[in-house]
Amino acid sequence: MFKSGPSYSKLKTNLRLAINRLKLLEKKKTELAQKARREIADYIQLNKFDRARIRVEHIVREDYLVEAMEILEMYCDLLLARFGLIQTQKEIDEGLEECIASIIWATPRLGDVAELRPVLEQLSLKYSKEYADTCRNNSNGKVNEKLIHKLDVHAPPKMLVERYLIEIAKTYNVDYEPDQSLLQYDEVLAAEGMLLDFGEQPNSRGTDVKDKAGLPVMNPQQPSYPAAPVVQEMSYSLNFWLRIKF
Repeated sequence: MFKSGPSYSKLKTNLRLAINRLKLLEKKKTELAQKARREIADYIQLNKFDRARIRVEHIVREDYLVEAMEILEMYCDLLLARFGLIQTQKEIDEGLEECIASIIWATPRLGDVAELRPVLEQLSLKYSKEYADTCRNNSNGKVNEKLIHKLDVHAPPKMLVERYLIEIAKTYNVDYEPDQSLLQYDEVLAAEGMLLDFGEQPNSRGTDVKDKAGLPVMNPQQPSYPAAPVVQEMSYSLNFWLRIKF
């Protein structure tokens, strides 16, 4: 029994359809999230803080989902731009490996984008079912780490939820007293570690400068974290700050 090969015309068509669908969903979800922020401001004004936090968690997840869709849209566009490599090369091109693995991994997790399923099927026919299975499990470690993070099902950190609440209250001129238990130095440091780059900061005498709490102040010349992961995680909250400004 002969093994059928991929249909390149079908693959190209569905890549284009997937891009259009992703753009449509990104726009729709962003608009809904903006409306939801107004509702959250109303909850804050009515002192319904638990309801507000629950709604914020939903917005965080939607923000993550939109960012994941943006990544997949970019990958679909990249496959179209380099479609000749897919057609002419039997083995997967090294420059497309993360792109293809990420699309295969994400497709079952994005039920709203049905157009990705034919793409997955054609890529499986092209590179084998066994390869597609390794991508689904990410056992080859080729899936984009940022994409994995954005589609993670775990609840967002409490500190991030609190920051959303603070910014929403500020945007809509609503009085809000942040949860002080979430603003302790150690928890702030843990949350900001994903956004800012810290390092030890020596004073003019060569000794470490300490803050009012007796803890060392950090110095950008000697970062505590590698630059790449910090840049990667900056979108963790910064995309929200951009989207919330009307």
